[in-house]
Amino acid sequence: MSSPLAHPPALPTVYVVDDDDGVRESLRWLLESVGHPVRVFRHGRDFLDGYDPNLPGCLLLDIRMPLMGGFELQEVLRIDNPALPILFLTGHGTIPMSVRAMRAGAFDFIEKPFSDQALLERVQDAVNDAAERHRQQRHVRSINHHLAMLSPREREVLDLLMDGMSSRQIGEELGISKKTVEVHRCHIREKLGIGTVAELVRMVLNNGGEGSAAGARR
Repeated sequence: MSSPLAHPPALPTVYVVDDDDGVRESLRWLLESVGHPVRVFRHGRDFLDGYDPNLPGCLLLDIRMPLMGGFELQEVLRIDNPALPILFLTGHGTIPMSVRAMRAGAFDFIEKPFSDQALLERVQDAVNDAAERHRQQRHVRSINHHLAMLSPREREVLDLLMDGMSSRQIGEELGISKKTVEVHRCHIREKLGIGTVAELVRMVLNNGGEGSAAGARR
C-alpha cells in the first residue's frame, strides 16, 4: 500500500464560474498569463459536475447565474468542501450581499470592474491558502495511513503511552510483561517511521489525537 504522500502535491487550480462567456475567457487569459492552471464553468451545477474536490484550488464565483447561482453553490460547498477558498466577483454587489458572502466563509468579495493586478494578488493569496490547507489535509491522511497499520494491541499500547504511562504501567494495565510492551513500542515506532516517544506523541497530537485506541473507542 503506497503512502498518501507518495506523489508531490498538484499545483492549485483556479476555477472560474460565470455565465458570461466574455468574462470567463478574459479571466482565463489573465490567470493563465501568470501561470495559474484554470478551468471555467458556466454555472454552479456545471462546476459541481466537473471539479475534483480532492485537488487543491480556489474558486472565482459570480452571484447571478442560471440553474445555480453563486450563493447556492457556496452553501453546497460549505458542506461538501469547506476548505475551498471562494472569491465572489460581481457587477451587482451590495453591502448585504457582501456581508452574506463573508459570513458564510467567502475568502473575498470583489466588485466589477476590478483592477487586474488587485485581482491577481487576491487570487495568489487564495491559492497560497488552498495549498496550505491541502498540505495539512495530506499530512493528516498520511498519519492516519500509518496509524491504520498498527495491530489492535499496538493501538492499545499507543493509547496508554498517550496517557503518559510507562512500559511497566502499560504491562500491568493490559496484563502483559514489560518486555512485551517494549516490543510493541518498537513495532509502533517502526511502522510509524519515528525514532522516539516524543516524536510519537507529537505525531498523534498533530493529528488531533485521531487514530489512537481512545479515538477508536469514541
